[in-house]
Amino acid sequence: MKKLVLLGATGSIGVQTIDVVRQHPDLFTLEALSAGRNISKLKEILDEFPVKKVCVQREEDAAALHESYPETEFFHGDEGLNVLASLEEYDVLVNALVGFVGFMPTLTAIRHHHDVALANKETLVVGGELINAALKEYGQKLYPIDSEHSAIFQCLQGNNRSDLKRLIITASGGSFRTKTREELKDVTVEQALAHPNWSMGAKITIDSADMMNKGFEVMEAHWLFDVDYDNIDVLMHRESVIHSMVEYRDHSVIAQLGAPDMRLPIQYALSWPDRFDLEQNEPLDLAKIGELHFEKPDVRRFPLLGLAYEAGRKGGNKPGVMNAANEAANLAFRNGHIPFLMIEDIVISAVYKSPYKEVKDVNDLIEANEWGLRYAEMMIRGDNHK
Repeated sequence: MKKLVLLGATGSIGVQTIDVVRQHPDLFTLEALSAGRNISKLKEILDEFPVKKVCVQREEDAAALHESYPETEFFHGDEGLNVLASLEEYDVLVNALVGFVGFMPTLTAIRHHHDVALANKETLVVGGELINAALKEYGQKLYPIDSEHSAIFQCLQGNNRSDLKRLIITASGGSFRTKTREELKDVTVEQALAHPNWSMGAKITIDSADMMNKGFEVMEAHWLFDVDYDNIDVLMHRESVIHSMVEYRDHSVIAQLGAPDMRLPIQYALSWPDRFDLEQNEPLDLAKIGELHFEKPDVRRFPLLGLAYEAGRKGGNKPGVMNAANEAANLAFRNGHIPFLMIEDIVISAVYKSPYKEVKDVNDLIEANEWGLRYAEMMIRGDNHK
């Protein structure tokens, strides 16, 4: 029985993690969880899983919930997330938070000698060097939940790491993979959120539409698998059947295939090295699919993918600035404050305009995040004033 602390329980990954727990009550148990502002969904979860410690975003929600669930201890805000991560009586932290807010709970869990199943890609994008140093110092493991990194992790099993030649990360192309840049000028939020293959949260779906998400995944793979950026490729694959591949020195390529169901990588992160049954409505049927398509990505069409490689190679505060500017721009688009293509303008400008600084500790990451947010908000306000 593995005891889990789940951060981001009401989001897409969190809900699917709970379904994995629901399918295997003899293998996993929820010890604590966090939610943002979706209190109605949180109540549904608490009615089914009466955990003893819960964190929510707002203090007033914590106070109100305690009235309904007097046996549960409630916390709130970033401090509350770190309280849950620092608990002693659990085995794995499942980090399904979205954004920079997920970094400190990951680091806190590692420092308290807990393994982490990671869906919060920003943790490694902005602070991969600090996380890897902590993993070595405290002797903990980091298990990837992203489907692409789970695929790579699976393809590495049973092989010598010294034989690895390159990683091949597949990309669906998102909601606008067939649109020209001219056609992207007037796209709506609703169109951007209509991903053809995956059911994901709003922020990640927008990141998928402009390929920022794939850029983040390249940076995440660099830190997860200790592979140079020159040996990480992206391949467009519209069907999302092959989730990623690994090429070895003899040019043998091993791929991981599966239905586009995030419960599979979630469960593998929690069950490794074992595999358990997983109920799926539509398991992979290659005969039904019939064809698989591949093409190289066009970085002129998707400039944020190229920017991620550039920021990753530069290192220092550049990834943190890029992530923060993207968080602000993504949210501004979802709120109807800027057009879709302005996301790219804001993120690219922030990375190029920010003064380079080495990252030596968490305070440097916080500074990079604040700089990126301020710069993006300045550009957003300037657009609104025109």
